[in-house]
Amino acid sequence: MTMQPVEVTPGRLPDVALRYALIPVHGPGIAVATVARMLDLEGPGTGARILGAREAVPYGAVPVLVADTTAYGSVCVEHMLRAWDPGMPRPWLVLVADAPVRPAPAARYRYRALKERFAGVAQVDYLPSLRTAEGAEEALENKDVKTAAAKLRRQMEGN
Repeated sequence: MTMQPVEVTPGRLPDVALRYALIPVHGPGIAVATVARMLDLEGPGTGARILGAREAVPYGAVPVLVADTTAYGSVCVEHMLRAWDPGMPRPWLVLVADAPVRPAPAARYRYRALKERFAGVAQVDYLPSLRTAEGAEEALENKDVKTAAAKLRRQMEGN
């Protein structure tokens, strides 16, 4: 078996800088996938991307922890923060409401206690359409999800 030489074609790669690196705190799901698309205006995987297990946050990307508003979600966030490398930038926290009610008292208390450890905290209200959507693209067709996406971007970009 002979190896074929590799040719490098001169040219320029497109300038695509990952802006947000999403870290699903307690596993991937429709909420995490939808938040990724809400923050990714240029198309899948260019402005925001969900990181795989043990994948490093790319240089220059803002780390974003995505969790739901349950007590379990808040415990997972706390565990992740305990293991957070102090040399890394402080992450954003995006809380996705799992029900059309306020978070459980234990979750509210824990998130309030951890608030100073984040670069910012953004909230996504309960979106019933996420229960029926088969994917993030389908979810983004819903008017309420589009409105929530615009609100999320405003919260994270400080506008």
